[in-house]
Amino acid sequence: MTLLHRKLLLSAACLAALACQAIAQTGIKLPAPAKNESVVRLPGSTANALPQRGEEKTAERRTDEPLPADRIVVVVNDEVITLYELRARVDSAVGQLKRQGTPLPPPDVLEKQMLERMVIDKVQLQYARETGLRVDDTQLETALARIAANNKLTPVQFRKALENEGVAYEKFREDIRDEITVARVREREVENKIVISEGEIDNYLADESPTGSSEEYQMAHILLRSPESASSEQIQKLRAKAEQVLARLRAGEDFAQIAASYSDAPDGLQGGNLGWRKLDRLPAIFAESAGKLKAGEISPLLRSPNGFHIVKLLARRGGSVVEAVQQTHVRHILIKVNEVVSESDATHKLTALRERLTHGEKFAELAKSFSQDGSAPKGGDLGWIYPGDTVPDFERAMNQLKPGEVSRPVKSPFGFHLIEVLERRVQDMSSDRKRAAARQTLRDRKLDEAYQDWLRQARDRAYVEFRLEER
Repeated sequence: MTLLHRKLLLSAACLAALACQAIAQTGIKLPAPAKNESVVRLPGSTANALPQRGEEKTAERRTDEPLPADRIVVVVNDEVITLYELRARVDSAVGQLKRQGTPLPPPDVLEKQMLERMVIDKVQLQYARETGLRVDDTQLETALARIAANNKLTPVQFRKALENEGVAYEKFREDIRDEITVARVREREVENKIVISEGEIDNYLADESPTGSSEEYQMAHILLRSPESASSEQIQKLRAKAEQVLARLRAGEDFAQIAASYSDAPDGLQGGNLGWRKLDRLPAIFAESAGKLKAGEISPLLRSPNGFHIVKLLARRGGSVVEAVQQTHVRHILIKVNEVVSESDATHKLTALRERLTHGEKFAELAKSFSQDGSAPKGGDLGWIYPGDTVPDFERAMNQLKPGEVSRPVKSPFGFHLIEVLERRVQDMSSDRKRAAARQTLRDRKLDEAYQDWLRQARDRAYVEFRLEER
């Protein structure tokens, strides 16, 4: 119920975020075709035609005129990206930038940036297929059910809500499959291969102050990625481009707009915003700059193996000493919900068990007999729990209990629980806990740079032929 449950919760949260992105990408209403224009129909699309850029729509078209049609704009290995797909993604990006209040980049700049991101996505999906990584329908339906639950809807209600917004459900479904696939590629090829040695942990803990700091930084960044094994001439050209971007930023141009126009990082369309992070959870190259910047200031060019970075400190907060934390010794009985056991069945069963507890039966004995998780042999004992170790629903219910008190049935992503708090204490983190936290911090530091490095190598290995300028 600790680290595993936290990972599962994060997966559900990530899926909810991916759903928002996919909704934005699929909820595009393309212009209707002019009369007699040829129609390009794609699977799962609600759009009817592909209007040509710069073409004036007329009420009538001569029957002997050529009919506009979709065309290939880039070849990626043995697959293609079409103008239709590009236009749809650009329209989605424009809608997203408008909702964020970000000034729009020039159309041709945004188009080229979006096409490069589509190439990166295509390369990752191809790699997943080549290496046997796939998300089957059962896994996909489970993910969609979680997304619906996070929106407080049943799967049927969620599908209707999408269709009411003009979103083709099958297209949305496949977008989610692709998003999960890319996330699993990143996890398998990058996250699982990051190695943190015991020596690194020792050095980190030795350098860290005894109590640490809770100061957090909100930063945004722009990455201009260099090709793998780039020549000195390529590096110089990229540096010149990065210096031009930096000059525009220092002249007062909007950072988010420039990031959307030029950043090669996956978060470019979000203005390069990295969110709130403690200094030790930032990539080392960013952390060094963060301590020197004031809110609103922009760093000089930063060089890494991946290319050139520009960092802006948006804000900082906190800075107080981390206090000792409250731990809770807790146990539970879990009843899972499945095709056989409904939510009402699980609630009824736990209510009956709670009634038996009030009549003097032992919690540990009932947990051994009825609880459906790995803690059952230990009488449901989860040990000492730190804040954040369990999913929010469980933690909220647990925090409301007094020692010796048993909750009513509590719903979480894993089923329904009876929770009993045995005791509480306030103390500093144990040595093992500190080492685990240090290991995770060091992983976070390495992850962003390692992923960018992997993407660069995958992109450079692919055969990519651009045909966007062909007319």
